Amino acid sequence: MIITKKTLPRRTVLRGLGTAVALPLLDGMVPALTALSRTAARPKPRLGFVYVPHGAVMRNWTPPTEGTGFELTPILKPLEPFRDNLVVLSNLDHAPAAQMPGDPAGGHGRITGAFLTGVHAKPTEGADFEAGVSVDQIAAARLGQQTQLASLEVGIGLPEFGGACDAGFSCAYISTLSWSTPTTPLPMESNPRALFERLFGDGTSTDPEARRERMRKDRSILDAVTRKVARLQDGLGAADRAKLTDYLAAVRDVERRIQRAEADADRELPVVDRPSGSIPASFDEYVKVMFDLQVLAYQADLTRVVSFLMTPELTAQTYPQIGVPDPHHALSHHENRPESLEKLTKVGTYHTSLFSYYLDRLRATPDGDGSLLDQVAILYGSGMSNSNLHNIQKLPILVAGGAAGQIEGNRHLTYPDETPLTNLYLTLLGMMDVPTERFGNSTGELRYLTGV
Repeated sequence: MIITKKTLPRRTVLRGLGTAVALPLLDGMVPALTALSRTAARPKPRLGFVYVPHGAVMRNWTPPTEGTGFELTPILKPLEPFRDNLVVLSNLDHAPAAQMPGDPAGGHGRITGAFLTGVHAKPTEGADFEAGVSVDQIAAARLGQQTQLASLEVGIGLPEFGGACDAGFSCAYISTLSWSTPTTPLPMESNPRALFERLFGDGTSTDPEARRERMRKDRSILDAVTRKVARLQDGLGAADRAKLTDYLAAVRDVERRIQRAEADADRELPVVDRPSGSIPASFDEYVKVMFDLQVLAYQADLTRVVSFLMTPELTAQTYPQIGVPDPHHALSHHENRPESLEKLTKVGTYHTSLFSYYLDRLRATPDGDGSLLDQVAILYGSGMSNSNLHNIQKLPILVAGGAAGQIEGNRHLTYPDETPLTNLYLTLLGMMDVPTERFGNSTGELRYLTGV
């Protein structure tokens, strides 16, 4: 990082016509923050959660060896380029998701409701749902004091909150990972346009018609701040100008892809099911644009906490693009049929390949003296292992990223049987400087995640 004489406020925001473009951390912001102290200017760690439904074919997930240099299994193979930023954690259980005496048979609502809360979800199909405050929201309560948005909740293919999605469990449990109170599930945003506007729309604008006119004319949000960007760049060093140019190009690229999806939605197509609004027809593009929006949110420090539901439990999502036309939920009840297990392995591998795209975007994004991947800690996994039995033992869980130097990668860690998943949450909260004595059924922090 180069310390420059020109100083900019860390919260520099360019506004105009319904637009608010926050800037990433630039070298020129360091003196304003730190009185020329480089150490204090280091980026803060970010926390993320990526959930995939219906478990994994565990023999194709769990590495056969422990420690460093472990062999990547078929499902994990797409993550090979990020081995040094990867820790696979085996033998973590989630007892709060277990079926209790008298509970209804439905397991998906119970499993999702407990995943980030560490609390056994109340069986109900009505509006009296109850779980607990989720780990992302505990982190957001602290980290959100320093950002424009306390947290982002993002999802794909979400059902409505009302009614029952699983036997004995409200759709509220399936539709989100995040709970701000035990009785308040937080809606997850599934529309790329709405998420984009949440990040870059100017909530202080008194002229909403200007924003509507911009959208009607297919103008970029950046058009409204072009002169301000030019004036700002005149006073920046070469490194800052390059960083700002790359950031604004990424914003424009995401916006262009959203506009293209909106145009495609209005085009005459053959008689096939297609998404409405600004949701891309391609599942690949849909997931990638949602990942890109999360990268931009981290990059501009709009939030430091993100949870992402990459399709919910009970999803009927199909994947013909990889040779799996079967609905995912129906396929997950595989009854140990070899052909079904092979297809489920393909789905799991496809999901990690999309996650690999996210890690690549984070690694390509400078942040301080490193990249965003160096600063984040992202938990990736599912609330069940064997989907045929809805097992909540020995879950498929990994953590990607460096957490600002606190996580040592390239390792497969195997913990004692019945180690609570919530111990990992406790550990991650500590890394975020949100010390917590207990979370759910936790018994203490996990050892070895830092390499000690």
